[in-house]
Amino acid sequence: NKKAFVELLFWKSPAAIREMTEGYSSLREGEGAGRSRVPPWTSQQEQELRELYWKYKEVEGEDIIAAILAHLPAPGRTRRQVVKQLVRL
Repeated sequence: NKKAFVELLFWKSPAAIREMTEGYSSLREGEGAGRSRVPPWTSQQEQELRELYWKYKEVEGEDIIAAILAHLPAPGRTRRQVVKQLVRL
């Protein structure tokens, strides 16, 4: 590849570096940058998140995020995802 030297100047991510050094077909399905994609929040999930936040916001001495995660119907959401979405909302 005559233009490979240009790619060497502008690496974008560890996955791109791995592809360049090991070959472009080295990344299998579910590895690298694609596996860290977070499923988007639907409007229904956002509404449920708002309701749970307002319900547990006033509870004294309890972790709000832990309570939301325990009652959130969407499985597979992490604490960080919930906090990020609450900040965004």
